[in-house]
Amino acid sequence: MRTHRSVAFALLLVAIFAASSKSFADGPVRVTTEANVVSIHEGSSPLLRYAYRSVPYKPCVQQLFTPGGVNVLRDSPADHKHHHALMYAVSVDGLNFWEEQKQPGRQMHKVFSDVTVSTQNDVPHGGFTEQLDWVNPETDELLLNESRTIAVYGQDDSGATLLSWQSSFTVPGKKESATLSGSHYFGLGMRFVETMDAGPQIRNSSGRPGEIVRGSERLVRARWCALAANADGKPVTVAMFCHPDNLRHPTHWFTMTAPFAYLSATMNLHREPLKITSDEPLRLRYAVALWDGSVEDSQIDRLYRRWVEDKPLTVVNSREQNHSMLYPSG
Repeated sequence: MRTHRSVAFALLLVAIFAASSKSFADGPVRVTTEANVVSIHEGSSPLLRYAYRSVPYKPCVQQLFTPGGVNVLRDSPADHKHHHALMYAVSVDGLNFWEEQKQPGRQMHKVFSDVTVSTQNDVPHGGFTEQLDWVNPETDELLLNESRTIAVYGQDDSGATLLSWQSSFTVPGKKESATLSGSHYFGLGMRFVETMDAGPQIRNSSGRPGEIVRGSERLVRARWCALAANADGKPVTVAMFCHPDNLRHPTHWFTMTAPFAYLSATMNLHREPLKITSDEPLRLRYAVALWDGSVEDSQIDRLYRRWVEDKPLTVVNSREQNHSMLYPSG
C-alpha cells in the first residue's frame, strides 16, 4: 500500500512540475512556457523573452537577442516606467493604454491558444498565439479583443534574428465599434538598452528625414525604419518592418534620438482616429530584424521583401495539441 501511495505521490509531483513549465521543441528551436514568461531559444542561445503576467498593464517582449546573443531591449526604465521594451499600445474609446497613470487601460492575458515550433521555408521558428482582453479597470468594461501571434525565426542566410508580430483586433460582444486614437508615438514601440541611447543613427527605406514634431522627434512614412547603435560596446542594427497589407501603409514611423532612442510604428492616430466596427476587424503585421554590426540598406531591404513575400504565419502545434488552456487568466 505504501508503495502505491509513493508512486501516486511521485506522479502528482511530476504533474505539478509539468504544469508550471512546458517546453516544446522540434529541432534547433525550443519554446518554454512558464507561469509568467515565454522563452524561445535556438540551441542554447536565447532569442526572446516574453512577459505576460509579471507586467501589470501590458504583456511585452522584454528581451530580444541578435544572432550573436546581444539583447537590445530595455524594460520599464526609471525615466519612463511605462516603456515596456517591445510593446503595442494605443488609446481605445479615449482610455489610454500607453501611459500608466490615472487608471490606465489594461491588456489582460487570457490564454495561449497555441505554442509551437515548426519550419517555414526551410527556416525553423518558434512562436505562440495569445488572446488578450483590453479592459477599462474602473468599470471592468471590455473595450477590445486581441489575438496576438509572435514568432522568432532561426538562422538563415540573412544573418539576422527576425521576429514576426501579428495582431488582430475585434470589437467584443454587443459593442458596435471601438475608436483607436492617441499621441503621435502610439503603436508598436521599442525602447532600447541604455548604451544604445548614445549617438544612434536612424535611416529608412524612403531616404527622407521626415517632419520634425518636437526636439529630435520625427515622423516619416516608409516601408521600414532602422536604427544602428552600440549595445554594451557591440555594434548592432535594428530594423522594423510594416507589411503593405496594413491599413494606412506605408506606416508613419516615430523616431527620436535624444535624450534616449526610441522607434515605433504608428498609424497617424493623433491626426486620424480609427474606428473599428464589429463586422470589420483590424489586422496588423509587423516584423523586427536584428543584426550584429552595421548592415547596408540593401541588406535590410532584401530581408524586408523576403518577409513580405511570405504568407501570414499561422501557428499550428507541430508536436502537441490542445494547449488552449495553457496558463489561462484567473
